[in-house]
Amino acid sequence: MSPQATIGETAAVYRVGAPGARPRTVPPAVAALRRFPNPRLTGIGAGLFAAVTMFVLACLDRLLLDSSETVFGLLFLPVSALTALWVRPADLVTAPISVPIAFAVGVIPISGGGGGLGGQTMAVVTALAVHAGWLYGGTLVAGLIASVRKVRHMRQRHLLRVAQAARGVPGERGVQNERGVQSARRPQQPQP
Repeated sequence: MSPQATIGETAAVYRVGAPGARPRTVPPAVAALRRFPNPRLTGIGAGLFAAVTMFVLACLDRLLLDSSETVFGLLFLPVSALTALWVRPADLVTAPISVPIAFAVGVIPISGGGGGLGGQTMAVVTALAVHAGWLYGGTLVAGLIASVRKVRHMRQRHLLRVAQAARGVPGERGVQNERGVQSARRPQQPQP
């Protein structure tokens, strides 16, 4: 008997899903997006990613395109989306907060202020006021993506609890300690 014959005879393939259900097909665009890296950044990490990325893009914009605010604003939108996509589920609320800060950090090189600290500060404030549309747009993108991810995360947790209840697994609610680490709550022993 050949090794392939024994492998073929012992291997079994099981379909996941309801009996009679057709397998789901994934569109090619979704399959291509799934091949991209999927990091999970903390809230601080996502804020640093957005701020550093916007600062580097602004410096490149100043060198190559003579401080084009439109290009900077257009580049801000995908950075906002990536920040909201890459932050971990526990820190989703930080994405719409850190994105405007990253925009303000990125505006510094392209604002064109002069005359010391006061002149640079006034140039940054003016640039933020003039380009508030890009700022609001990127914040809206990050907020929408974070909200959709949060709703999906809550739905998955709910479905997991329902599936555990259907199997008869007792639900263990976790307790978060002061460091935010979730630990299973132990049942209390009756006192004699």
